[in-house]
Amino acid sequence: MSVESLFPRLEPLLSRVSKPIQYVGGELNSVVKDWDETQVRWALMYPDAYEVGVPNQGVQILYEVLNEQEGVLAERTYAVWSDMEELMREHGIPHFTVDGHRPVGAFDILGVSFASEMGYTNLLTALDLAGIPRYAEGRTDEHPVVLAGGHSAFNPEPIAPFLDAAVLGDGEEISLAINEIVREFKEEGEPGGRDGLLLRLAETGGVYVPRFYDVEYHEDGRIAAYTPNRPGVPPVVQKHTVMDLDKWPYPKKPIVPTAESVHERYSVEIFRGCTRGCRFCQAGMITRPVRERNKETVTEMVQEGVKNSGFQEVGLLSLSSADHSEIGGIAKGLADRYEGTNTGLSLPSTRVDAFNIDLANELTRNGRRSGLTFAPEGGSERMRRVINKMVTEADLIRTVTAAFEAGWRQVKLYFMCGLPTEEDEDVLAIAGLATEVIRTGREVTGRKDIRCTVSIGGFVPKPQTPFQWAGQTPYQDVDSRLRKLRDALRGDRKYGKSVGLRYHEGRPSIIEGLLSRGDRRVAAVIEEVWNAGGRFDGWSEHFSYERWEKAAEAALAGQAVDLDWFTTRERDEDEVLPWDHLDAGLDRDWLWQDWQDSLHGEESLEVDDCRWNPCYDCGVCPSMGTEIQINTPAEGRPMLPLTVV
Repeated sequence: MSVESLFPRLEPLLSRVSKPIQYVGGELNSVVKDWDETQVRWALMYPDAYEVGVPNQGVQILYEVLNEQEGVLAERTYAVWSDMEELMREHGIPHFTVDGHRPVGAFDILGVSFASEMGYTNLLTALDLAGIPRYAEGRTDEHPVVLAGGHSAFNPEPIAPFLDAAVLGDGEEISLAINEIVREFKEEGEPGGRDGLLLRLAETGGVYVPRFYDVEYHEDGRIAAYTPNRPGVPPVVQKHTVMDLDKWPYPKKPIVPTAESVHERYSVEIFRGCTRGCRFCQAGMITRPVRERNKETVTEMVQEGVKNSGFQEVGLLSLSSADHSEIGGIAKGLADRYEGTNTGLSLPSTRVDAFNIDLANELTRNGRRSGLTFAPEGGSERMRRVINKMVTEADLIRTVTAAFEAGWRQVKLYFMCGLPTEEDEDVLAIAGLATEVIRTGREVTGRKDIRCTVSIGGFVPKPQTPFQWAGQTPYQDVDSRLRKLRDALRGDRKYGKSVGLRYHEGRPSIIEGLLSRGDRRVAAVIEEVWNAGGRFDGWSEHFSYERWEKAAEAALAGQAVDLDWFTTRERDEDEVLPWDHLDAGLDRDWLWQDWQDSLHGEESLEVDDCRWNPCYDCGVCPSMGTEIQINTPAEGRPMLPLTVV
């Protein structure tokens, strides 16, 4: 049965909302297929505003991969602002897609990509507006399967009651596999109804269906066990890893937004995964192993993407792009290709020990030299040993000296506050680093216009990392240290005015910590916040710590757990964690030992990059059936010596 566009009802309301263009659709490279000519229909949601969600790489890739399939339709949807939400409720307009303006509730699958846990309340808004029951147990055969993915899906338990299913890891192959299961299920007449479909998905071992797992708790609030409650449901669900990224050169035709977005560029992922071993970094841990695209594929993707989009900036993306074994050749080849044009190249923040002036010069050959961004993460060398970010102050000064001598005038340094074992002195050391950067820059250039911006985020312990057992630093301690750092910089009359300081207070990090490491009991807190008006919690102007604090008190009243229990409490080695039945491939004993190895301050043990050093036996490659894929080993570095230390 045809599903009509909601746009005739929506259009008269657009003049009454802010940024109406974000709801219009019709972007270059967007796709609208005939509903009746397709068998499986996906609504792909990024649970944030259009301007944040439209450049999201994961959604763009799945949108293109699915729409390339015959008989498959995929459309995009984003969170709507409160002014639009109010009008939609007033006029009875359900949540819609921006491509065909079709009601989200009519699709077979609502796939939601969570890059951050702070979008959870936006999911509830979308479900409510779409007429989809908030709780999975209340849905019928007429409702879409609500499917979560993205980095936050590695612990989906805080929103498990709202989800039908979740997938871990890379989405390209598993989305097509799910699509075929849904297609076959519909062709066979939908035997067993909604539960029949979910059981088919769960039996693959690669789709997590929360309702098929019972949770038991100890009297003290700790989890006793997760137990499958249906035959054929595996006790552990595994992540998905795409090998040979050269076979998946997406996006080929990136969406060109009609409204201003946070990233106005064509982004190509030059490799996936990271084995640097930073203990705080969930992205690096859950995306192992490293898989590189070769130089030819990257070049072809850039040429195709720029031609099909008209973007004037190309972002070479990964978790540590300068570590690509062919990065020099990639950058030079692209700089040669686009010399004399308006197309510029960029890298995300660069590791201090991977920075190369020749590389930086190639990247800026067709554009102006703005600032360079480095991420030491920890203020003191002791702190950097704890987090396994093995960068010394001498390394940093040597790098910025080379940059200043080569013509740069601005440097941005990114740090975290609230790391395990951190003390006031570790944060105050950031001031010393920043002022030394300014002093060095003035000395080597003879100029006074040297600038250093210090940006600080609050540390949040994440699942599937060595720090998953750590107690989170109370926000009062984080805020106190940041104030002391601010005062130290302001009090430096010689260099202080050349250092910009940007930081986030500690309270949002506590709520992110609750959502990152919580279990199913946290769902009641999220619902309480949403009922109290919580929306867009990732935006500082919309976030309310008091709202979350009150909600936690109300929703968890009478239980053995509270906000502090989920956040600032340190976990024991044998405690069952909410994600222990979700397998990222990382050996739990290895993670625990790395956590213990981090606790020795200046004597903390270093874990080297297994791309160029013996394997440290994290467990990913043997358990996932994967291997590191590198194109050309760097000079003097042996390839993959798989000897376990």
